[in-house]
Amino acid sequence: MTDLLGRILPTVQKPARYTGGEYNEIRKDPGQVRVNVAFCFPDTYEIGMSNLGMRILYGVMNAMEGVWCQRVFTPWADMEEAMRRNGLPLWALESGRPVKDFDLIAFSIGYEMSYSNILNMLRLAGVPLEARERTGLSNIVFAGGVCAFNPEPLVAFFDFFSLGEGEESTVEIVSLYDKAKAEGWDKPRFLREVAQIPGVYVPSFYRHEYGADGTIAAIVPDAGVPATARKRIVEDLDNAFFPTKMIVPSTEIVHDRANLEVFRGCIRGCRFCQAGFSCRPVRKKSAQVLYRQAVETLEDSGINELTLSSLSTSDYRELEALTDKLLPYCRERRVNLSVPSLRADNFSRQLTARLQNQRKSSLTFAPEAGSQRLRDVINKNLTEEEILSSCAVAFAGGWNSVKLYFMLGLPTETEEDVLAIAELIEKVAATWRANAVNKKRGLRIHAAAAYFVPKPHTPFQWEKQLPMEEYLRRARLLKERLRNVRGVEFNYHDPALSRLEAVFARGDRRIGPVLRRAVELGARLDGWDEYFSYEIWLRAFRECGVDPDYYACRGFGEEEILPWDTIDVGLKKDFLLRERRRAYEGRTTRDCRAGCAGCGADALLKEAVCDA
Repeated sequence: MTDLLGRILPTVQKPARYTGGEYNEIRKDPGQVRVNVAFCFPDTYEIGMSNLGMRILYGVMNAMEGVWCQRVFTPWADMEEAMRRNGLPLWALESGRPVKDFDLIAFSIGYEMSYSNILNMLRLAGVPLEARERTGLSNIVFAGGVCAFNPEPLVAFFDFFSLGEGEESTVEIVSLYDKAKAEGWDKPRFLREVAQIPGVYVPSFYRHEYGADGTIAAIVPDAGVPATARKRIVEDLDNAFFPTKMIVPSTEIVHDRANLEVFRGCIRGCRFCQAGFSCRPVRKKSAQVLYRQAVETLEDSGINELTLSSLSTSDYRELEALTDKLLPYCRERRVNLSVPSLRADNFSRQLTARLQNQRKSSLTFAPEAGSQRLRDVINKNLTEEEILSSCAVAFAGGWNSVKLYFMLGLPTETEEDVLAIAELIEKVAATWRANAVNKKRGLRIHAAAAYFVPKPHTPFQWEKQLPMEEYLRRARLLKERLRNVRGVEFNYHDPALSRLEAVFARGDRRIGPVLRRAVELGARLDGWDEYFSYEIWLRAFRECGVDPDYYACRGFGEEEILPWDTIDVGLKKDFLLRERRRAYEGRTTRDCRAGCAGCGADALLKEAVCDA
């Protein structure tokens, strides 16, 4: 740590965010390192250190001989101000080395509203923002994460993108760079070679042409590069790297616990869910491997909470066997075992009994829509009877708090559908009154409504977003209806934030100048209410001559070339179109276990079969 940093730290909030030195942090002899990687998470330390994907890739890269991967997080506003005032560039936690001195600068991007943080981190590091400004082989900037499934708003700033799961492809990318550096390649040669790695997208090799109406007329790849870049997946999760020697944070983080990933993918087909479609096919870990990883992680870290995670944990076939094995271990050591991401149609009395001696936090269910008609439109495959039955089981098992998540503005939604949300919440409250075993504690229902954002690679990718004013009208109508329902707290999302999320999620290369201008005007930490400024973004759009509603509210034609058509997540477009049409017909599609819907994701598997 420099003397300057030592003087600054006592003046800022949570100085432990910036010091490193945590238990299990990886340090290496700089003299033995050939490739230095700055692994950047475009949000604060508390958010980034809760991200399992970052922990996995940190371990993967540091397991490579001659490679040192170090962590970098977005500084909070007070630290950023102090850094600018004192001329202190952004640094990596492990060594204190400035980011601008690293060979590779990698970002993990999981949320569109972190885009301003990416540019701000590069500015704080003193690294040129745009890829064309970085001409040498050092400071190669690339990214992965779910937002890379439509990278087009960011392509001006990144040299390439890693698509899908990175345990294997990251090793190939870093190894190629090691060779390029040793042999003295120039940047153009490295980019040509890295483009040949499956799962890598180099946007400078693809030209976008626009029609008179503003739509994309053509995407033209350079000679020698594929027409599309297909994501990578890890087939054998049992033998994939998992960080059982996890870094133990020196300060509180958002998810201060051990996180055990039970499977990847999702058997469901909720038509709005980007993760559920883009993470296919389903692949699971065995209960035996999960138990071993849990024990190793808990014993090494001393952490007293363990979470079983996935997109839908209760769909894990070996959940009962795993919890039967883990619970005695956890009880003996006073470790709390939590099972989030539960489905209301398979929350069982047996699972409740297994967890009944654990600390009872709030249960979370996501009906998404209040009416059966709209749940069928979005293919939730969930009935009101199943929702209320699951709540009854939970309340009878001792729970008195439940979180319910909904969306407003879903395709075909009517005012009747909106009011059906209130009716369902009222029925949940009545179910508590009929089944609760401890009414003295009172009922707490935390209900929240999000503003529907149409996302790439889903059946709803062609849809338009509801106008902000209409979203607010529906949200206020719902809040008024629930005002006098005892024990219910209802909140709804900021529409401005979700409007920008839709623009970035569906944007093309013309959004890049807007991002740069907004950061120049002061945009940063947009995911945090105290710093988000919609006015800054509106000014940036005006100055750049870009209409945000063109991307959010217009809706796309089914024959239109989409900005993300260069990215192949393994799904057939005709499957997505078929699902869209079934939505408008109010027809559901069975989950993957009940019968294959022919999405095409099984083609990503070389030897195994979809483990639905």
